[in-house]
Amino acid sequence: MSVQTGTKKKEGGIAETVRVLFNALIIALVIRTFLFQPFNIPSGSMIPTLLVGDYLFVSKYSYGYTHYSFPFSPRIFNGRFMGGTLKRGDVVVFRLPKDDSIDYIKRVIGLPGDKIQMIDGVLNINGEPVKRERIDDFVIDDDGVVQRVKRYKETLTNGVVYTTLDLTENGFYDNTPVYTVPPDHYFMMGDNRDNSTDSRVLSAVGYVPYENIIGKAQIIFFSIKGDTHVWEVWRWPWDVRWSRMFTLVR
Repeated sequence: MSVQTGTKKKEGGIAETVRVLFNALIIALVIRTFLFQPFNIPSGSMIPTLLVGDYLFVSKYSYGYTHYSFPFSPRIFNGRFMGGTLKRGDVVVFRLPKDDSIDYIKRVIGLPGDKIQMIDGVLNINGEPVKRERIDDFVIDDDGVVQRVKRYKETLTNGVVYTTLDLTENGFYDNTPVYTVPPDHYFMMGDNRDNSTDSRVLSAVGYVPYENIIGKAQIIFFSIKGDTHVWEVWRWPWDVRWSRMFTLVR
């Protein structure tokens, strides 16, 4: 009798564990689909705002949902529902128009109908130069090799303030033609202006459809030096960027 009772308890315990795990999986799936999705930064196109090795949460609800919002992106419907408004200066994750299996993260610079141009390294929106102020250099330490890069503070007309880098004088995209943003599309740029493949490169990125927007970058929840793997916990005391954890993305 005691053995039979013990077996029932064991079976009940296993079933309860499976049930808890299944419920946790469903909750995680719902959160990832409708609320927040984690992303990591693998490249330096958004330096100094985002660094290689940053891990951040992107809010899926900020701009509503498309089929790209769901795991594996099943094309179960077209367009967007519960759509929200993108603001100039938002940092967003989107699916690359040229290859929608790839996620990109950039800053919204141009809204539908805007005219965007770079003139001598200065961003111009609708014929007006964006306010640009030289601030202290950004210091890059690459295995003991220190590089100082010019850093600027830009202020958009809606009051959004962020910083950009100028790696090269008269860089390839410091002078561009005028880009006219089509309806229901957006113009994206990286903050590391001379090291960003973005909407200025029409053949690679170009104008981003509203449907391709995944969500808004909200908060950095973890950050570790780019040459260190997250699972190398023994390196965390020295390589985790503790000061960046739980900072808002602006």
